[in-house]
Amino acid sequence: MSYLQPIAVFILAGLCEIGGGYLVWQWLKADRPGWMGLLGALLLVLYGWVATWQPTSFGKTYAVYGGIFVVMSIAWAWYFDGFRPDRLDVLGGVIILLGLGVMLFWPRP
Repeated sequence: MSYLQPIAVFILAGLCEIGGGYLVWQWLKADRPGWMGLLGALLLVLYGWVATWQPTSFGKTYAVYGGIFVVMSIAWAWYFDGFRPDRLDVLGGVIILLGLGVMLFWPRP
């Protein structure tokens, strides 16, 4: 169970950041209503707050989150934008996830 909490917080942070950025993007680039930009800005602020829920230091939290962000961004683009990741996108995501597993869960001496 102790493994699930940091993963859940990273996923929530990712949804806030990617969702917030996406809404701001839609507002500015796709001429969507202003409320989308405002909601996106609020989600981006929420992202900054959610990231502080991690028990690790700032640097480690953001290093690990960077990898989570890459993988979630590919999934977001696939689901919302019709981007079709190829085998190298998937391989890169798997490599990133393996690295994150080492950083987060490998036993320390």
